[in-house]
Amino acid sequence: QVQFVETGGGLVQPGGSTIISCTISGNVANFFSTGWHRQVEGKQRELVAVTGSGGDADYGDFARGRFTISRDKAKNTAFLQMNNLRPDDTAVYYCFATMKDRTTSWGQGTQVTVSA
Repeated sequence: QVQFVETGGGLVQPGGSTIISCTISGNVANFFSTGWHRQVEGKQRELVAVTGSGGDADYGDFARGRFTISRDKAKNTAFLQMNNLRPDDTAVYYCFATMKDRTTSWGQGTQVTVSA
């Protein structure tokens, strides 16, 4: 079983930046990948960014070039740096962790609101 501690988020002005983090604990020996999805009310959850144990990364089209995912392996913590934020980036950002057996667990979510 995996536990999550998510920090960051909140209110950000358009064009601004913020960083959110996600620390996982528990079954970390079987870690495969981690990252974030986001969900806007009434819409489907979509991939924001994901990074694997080898440091590779992938992004949703909207995130590429503006968001950067990184991971501190020693602290089992992932970071999502979000730049040039737009109002349509407003969403709940859910951290996830996928294990080697391809089971995925989800954090409780972090609200990011982009508004003047």
